Amino acid sequence: MLADFKTLRVTAEHHILRVQLDRPESGNSIDGLMLTELLNVLRTLEDDSMVRVMVLSGAGDHFCQGSDRSELTRLLDEDLSGQLLRALANKAQRVCSTLSQLGIVTIARLHGDVLGAGLALAAFCDLRVGADTCRFRMPEVALGVPPAWGGALPRLAEEAGQAWVRRLLLTSESFDAARAEQLSILQEVVPAKALDAAVAKWAKLIARRDPTTTRITKSMLNARAGATQLAVGTHLDDELLTAAITRRKLIRP
Repeated sequence: MLADFKTLRVTAEHHILRVQLDRPESGNSIDGLMLTELLNVLRTLEDDSMVRVMVLSGAGDHFCQGSDRSELTRLLDEDLSGQLLRALANKAQRVCSTLSQLGIVTIARLHGDVLGAGLALAAFCDLRVGADTCRFRMPEVALGVPPAWGGALPRLAEEAGQAWVRRLLLTSESFDAARAEQLSILQEVVPAKALDAAVAKWAKLIARRDPTTTRITKSMLNARAGATQLAVGTHLDDELLTAAITRRKLIRP
């Protein structure tokens, strides 16, 4: 579990695993290697009875500024058929699906920018705590690609409400932590200096709970929402995302 990673920093203590996105020089943008390493960690957690809580965070000034667009354009240059892009999109979906279905509780610790794929990744965590200085955005439409990353659209619509997600996607407008809390994208907002304490409070509290009861409770919650969201939202997502990126170059909003 605590192997050397190139894009993650992973530590464990008292039934709590902390996974930090560790590409601060790129705003923790998500590339293929990060997806591979995340998937490896998550799959290990499926069989790890010692871990009861996972905290997902980002190094540097931001949680995550979205997917690595330079990698997307490079993959398209290397393979005009879109097969490499399709494989990358499929891997993102597998990360989000596995994260959603974990039997342990997952907490997203959010600060700075939480954009695009970063917001999608956070949405698949059970609980989300953010600094009051967070900035959120769903920029996909402004970039000329559908909101297909990770199959997150149904999850976001379930969490935040269909009407608001429609507005935020079609306008690509930014919104702050107060709005995110109103939409239940954040379940708690705290001053930036209090963020670590707030996350630790929840993590330690949940880590003391009976893990079997927690796992059953999560299964009951997922039976209503998670399975349906993934089934509805992800079968065509890989094709949609690949087709859109293949048709055009990514542009800045």
